[in-house]
Amino acid sequence: MGLAVVGFCAVLLDLWLGEPRRYHPLVGFGRLAAALETRLNRRRRTQGVLVLLLAVLPLVLVTAVLAHLPHIGVVAEVLLLYLAIGATSLAQHGRAVAAALAGGDLALARQRVGWMVSRDTAALDEAGVARAATESVLENGNDAIFGALFWFVVLGAPGAVLYRLVNTLDAMWGYRNERYAAFGWAAARLDDVLNWIPARLTALSYALLGDGRRALRCWYRQGHRTSPNAGVVMAAGAGALGLQLGGPASYHGSVEERPLLGEGGAPGAVDILRAIRLVQHSLWLWLGAIVVLDLAR
Repeated sequence: MGLAVVGFCAVLLDLWLGEPRRYHPLVGFGRLAAALETRLNRRRRTQGVLVLLLAVLPLVLVTAVLAHLPHIGVVAEVLLLYLAIGATSLAQHGRAVAAALAGGDLALARQRVGWMVSRDTAALDEAGVARAATESVLENGNDAIFGALFWFVVLGAPGAVLYRLVNTLDAMWGYRNERYAAFGWAAARLDDVLNWIPARLTALSYALLGDGRRALRCWYRQGHRTSPNAGVVMAAGAGALGLQLGGPASYHGSVEERPLLGEGGAPGAVDILRAIRLVQHSLWLWLGAIVVLDLAR
């Protein structure tokens, strides 16, 4: 079955079912990764590489076997890609924050945005909550959707699974502190490599479907100011929406001075919804591009 059919089926499953509420494989993988880190982290890069391989390679190989099984291989590919993307879940989380803000319930909005981001949310004002949610929607458009789709096109279901597993390890281990700086180095660098092309395609998608001139200007001028991939995505996304994102944020009790990204005013509840629409429209653009690629093959 073609890439386009598998991709459409996986996205339709995501729209219909959303993220599994119980027994999500990525949650189980996260628990496995936490257990491995607790037992094997000696704060050395070589150990981080070995544990990364131990956590990821067996599951990718199992995925490759499942995808090539006669008769059920196609079904396995659809299910695995469905589990690797999270478009519906991302939209649901974003809308929940926007609804709380629109209803004037700042405490609830802080709680709900805390489910989306790793920063401290207890003291955020309305603009801070909207900024955090908008940034999360734009960045996770790449991390939770387009990166997995890109590697699915390149390597099939094993590529999508490889991407999401490494992305999960980066989210868990990719901190520059004493505990993770050495051990998480391999996961963070591999995630940077796997995201380099998808992040720029995501930024281009945002530019094509938003204020293109401003998005490209912000991408060019600001994308290098923060991490090599997240900066590109958020600068282009903020420019496409005519918003200013970034700025100081508190993580684990300490304030991190982050660069400003984009151009325009501070986001509000409605801008979270605009960011969700931008990601959703970009998803249909990607599926259309996959159809064209499939036909060209």
